[in-house]
Amino acid sequence: MGPRLPISNMVRELRENGSITQSELGDAVGLTRQTIAAIEKKRYSPSLETAFKIAHFFEVGLEEVFYWDA
Repeated sequence: MGPRLPISNMVRELRENGSITQSELGDAVGLTRQTIAAIEKKRYSPSLETAFKIAHFFEVGLEEVFYWDA
């Protein structure tokens, strides 16, 4: 288990609220299911471009998905 990163996110909550699987989200933004799982567990921070893709997928602002958890 890797260290948690200071960037937190609401990906799991948004995904579950929309009844979307990790695979479906991954396919939509060009990531694997495993990478989506790592993002949700705060073990991986996506690139800025990918973060915007995820926010766009959920039709919310970037800061509604990702935030600094110092």
